[in-house]
Amino acid sequence: MRSYRKMASGVVLGLAAAGGAQAQKTDPYLWLEDVGGDKALSWVREQNAVALKELQAQPEYPGIHERLKTILNSKERIPYVTKHGDYYYNFWRDAQHTRGIWRRTTLEQYQKAEPQWETVLDIDKLAADENENWVWHGVSCLYPKGEQCLVQLSRGGGDAHVVREFDVARRSFVTGGFNLPEAKSDIGWIDADTIFVSTDFGEGSMTTSGYPRIVKEWKRGTPLSAAATLYEARAEDLGVGAYKDFTPGHSYQFINRQIGFYASELFVREGDRLVKIDKPDDANAYTVRDQLIIDLRSDWSVNGATYKQGSLLAADFKRFMAGERQLEVLFTPTPSSSLDGVSATRSALLLNVLDNVKNRLVELRHADGKWQRRDVDAPAFGTLALQALDPIESDQYFLTVTDFLTPTTMYLAHAGSDERSSLKSLPAYFDARPYTVQQHMAVSKDGTRVPYFVLMNKKARLNGKNPTVMYGYGGFEVSMKPFYSGTTGEAWLKQGGAYVLANIRGGGEFGPRWHQAALKENRQRAFDDFIAVAQDIIKRKITSPRHLGIMGGSNGGLLVGAALTQRPDLFNAVVCQVPLLDMQRYSKLLAGASWMGEYGDPDDPAQWAYISQYSPYQNVFKDKHYPRVLFTTSTRDDRVHPGHARKMVAKMKDQGHDVLYWENTEGGHAGAANNDQQAQMWALTYAFLLEQLK
Repeated sequence: MRSYRKMASGVVLGLAAAGGAQAQKTDPYLWLEDVGGDKALSWVREQNAVALKELQAQPEYPGIHERLKTILNSKERIPYVTKHGDYYYNFWRDAQHTRGIWRRTTLEQYQKAEPQWETVLDIDKLAADENENWVWHGVSCLYPKGEQCLVQLSRGGGDAHVVREFDVARRSFVTGGFNLPEAKSDIGWIDADTIFVSTDFGEGSMTTSGYPRIVKEWKRGTPLSAAATLYEARAEDLGVGAYKDFTPGHSYQFINRQIGFYASELFVREGDRLVKIDKPDDANAYTVRDQLIIDLRSDWSVNGATYKQGSLLAADFKRFMAGERQLEVLFTPTPSSSLDGVSATRSALLLNVLDNVKNRLVELRHADGKWQRRDVDAPAFGTLALQALDPIESDQYFLTVTDFLTPTTMYLAHAGSDERSSLKSLPAYFDARPYTVQQHMAVSKDGTRVPYFVLMNKKARLNGKNPTVMYGYGGFEVSMKPFYSGTTGEAWLKQGGAYVLANIRGGGEFGPRWHQAALKENRQRAFDDFIAVAQDIIKRKITSPRHLGIMGGSNGGLLVGAALTQRPDLFNAVVCQVPLLDMQRYSKLLAGASWMGEYGDPDDPAQWAYISQYSPYQNVFKDKHYPRVLFTTSTRDDRVHPGHARKMVAKMKDQGHDVLYWENTEGGHAGAANNDQQAQMWALTYAFLLEQLK
């Protein structure tokens, strides 16, 4: 399963009528889009110096920074693992391993309090030996032994990476192996001497979104130029990738054409031909043993029946490919519930259901041509996450349980049983006893009820004076669920702050319908929901505009940017992280073209007419008063262009507004490349919020 899974009215109308291109010519800050240009980087250094001088001088900063470094580098963190062959592999960073080590252990050892780990690859040593700024970007190992691996390494943390074949037994890279230069590549094993490869093959091989559009089969010992083309997507598609299901007796090769962010075509490879799987373009499909599983994003009428949006369906794969359309409904959403994920073990499907933003588990087994269902007796609070140890050979899975106040715990569970054993648990990074969690409902502008969580001290008075930060995302069908964070606890709650998590439309909390309610011309609904939550916590006297701050990153950066420009009276601080802000040019910057299914096409005058109403960069004005903003981004973010944040800061400063800017020179879209950089980023963030909201 793979997926490429955020002024006077006359001026606005004039921009809408002109379309995107004309206004771009008049943008005086375009030079800041030159990511590595001397002039732009000089500007960045000047802004960074101002922000660091102020925020690092805050009295709370040193203590928060040191405490966060301790938490993020703690050896008591849960070492999450992935099984390759007989071993369980983990990538680990701490104070001694800044860039990290890739290490392994056995399941028997992993169940001990202090497992014995064997280092397989030391990224700090590799970076020093090769004088490269390597950041670990993941690994793909050949099933079932897992001794041949394709290691992905990024320079500085961007999405683009090099691929280098690694021999685990010899602890060395393979000379003349499957190695690729830096690109946004997609690779997958077929057998020991053959891989799928999608990469930058040269002129015309990438989509307008910056991803590969050609997938090839590459044989060992041959040059990449000799790899055989299997499929070519269109230049305007998002991208293409391929993978193999290694299940004995049910092994297939698939090619996925990702048309847009929510539309795709799936092909099964049969010899020299590709056979398209008949599914709705906006549905996800994959095989689990002999079954085809289809996850619907919209209603689907087939064979005289209509299946509801958000449903999960199953069919016998071979009979389906032969034309039969006998579909079983495995899950149907309700007004309060949606499917949050599906995990397969050797003999079961585990459905992770989100019910009013709390998870519960359902187990399904296919026997004698029928699906049998049972509810799993899992903890009935907060957030549950599942990971099968080996979906082909084992019924064991890791169950991770967390909420705002309970340190995350990992269990070893077994499909078919409710018994589970505790494996790992985070320490209590902060004393949770003084705090309480409540869930409330706000009513949005159009009458929609929007849930949100409030985390605050039990003794806090409802007098409107509690420093409060509200976080939201509201895009790409991403759900905001309860989580345990030592960073939030130490840097914010312990300092007297309240934390609010808003479950606004555009997210996936209530399935595809909740997401699609805020797409394109309806994007304003996400902003209205966020504003409604702010108004509700003010109405409840949890806080007041003087003490309320908002925070969001990526698509959430767009969210808080829109809230900043539309309702500046509601907030006194904004933290805008790796944001989209110039929605007139977003589709021309890095991966932006891939998000037009979410936001629309700004070069289409009809679509720019509604995008222009909320695009923060086009809606910030000299004669308005705005809350203070801290913008953060990364020079190495090759997903959301740092030019968004740079240009917004330059424009607001020229208009006379008081804003701060910090750009990390590493980190990619995450904003930081290692634990120390994470500690600095969050210490700066919370020092800013404490300064503004207390």
